[in-house]
Amino acid sequence: MSKKPSLKDIAQRLGVSTALVSYVLNNKKENRIGKEIATRIRQVASELNYQPNRMAQGLKTNRTRTLGLIVADIANPFSAALARAVEDEAEQQGYTVIFGSSDENPAKCSQLIDTLLNRQVDGLLIAPPAGMEAKLTALQQQRTPFVLLDRYYPSLHTSYVALNNYQAMYHAVEHLLSSGYHRIGLVSFDTTLFHMAERGRGYLTALRDHELPTRKSWLKAVDPCNAAIETAKAIRELTTGAHPVDAVVFASNMLTLAGLQQLIRLHVRVPDELAVVGFDETDAYGLFYAPPTYIQQPVSEMSQQATRILLDMLDAPDRIMQVNLPANLIVQASSLPQSAVHG
Repeated sequence: MSKKPSLKDIAQRLGVSTALVSYVLNNKKENRIGKEIATRIRQVASELNYQPNRMAQGLKTNRTRTLGLIVADIANPFSAALARAVEDEAEQQGYTVIFGSSDENPAKCSQLIDTLLNRQVDGLLIAPPAGMEAKLTALQQQRTPFVLLDRYYPSLHTSYVALNNYQAMYHAVEHLLSSGYHRIGLVSFDTTLFHMAERGRGYLTALRDHELPTRKSWLKAVDPCNAAIETAKAIRELTTGAHPVDAVVFASNMLTLAGLQQLIRLHVRVPDELAVVGFDETDAYGLFYAPPTYIQQPVSEMSQQATRILLDMLDAPDRIMQVNLPANLIVQASSLPQSAVHG
């Protein structure tokens, strides 16, 4: 096995001090270091394929310049987009990100947190599943820097960056109302997570504010572990019976896709027979003959702000910052006004 190139190897190649090489490669700036020698140091480091020893650096600075990120499911397009945006922002700040998926399982999430901390990450970004309050409280007591991303618990005073889910859903329902739809159903998850509860609250409040009836049968909560089958059942119930709906709002991209697939199987024409609004964006929407209107989360801004807050917390772990970002409603063919649909 060949010996890994060191700072000393670079210094000897150029005839400069090891301290100078370290100074340049650690991105420290000082006017007395000439641009030419700094360029040569970086060039030789690249030629030798020099890789800094993060563990050794960590021993000196008590930092490893790595962050841990836990999302619900890295295979989900929304989680993947979050992870990519966090990775890009962290890289710009000189940090590497280690990823993990909780699969909405609090025990797995807790284990991932312990694993990442054992890997000596400097801080954590967490999209927590339900039931993580005790673990997060313990992290705070240990003064471990962490920021909750996309989700948070109102009962805990923690740093977080999330969507204003109530406002997002309220505006989506108002859009359908203004387009002439008044029998609006909601398909959401059966969960105690606050962000899902806020989406449900936005839906109900919008209907009540416009003095429209709310029927319990129009609000469907499906099991996350059996989402596809239960969403299909929910769509059948919403589109048939004595009080069928004329529009449906889905509370996640997974539910939106499952619902659209069921509508195709049932030969329900969108928006002629049923208007649709989804949550989050995915490339798969473009495959449908009537691309769905959807609530777009500001993924890049959410990830950037959460990463920056976490990096600030590395020097002040007790600092708390809480951010709720607005959503955009991307209007497409699935929620055309009824006047346009029916001429």
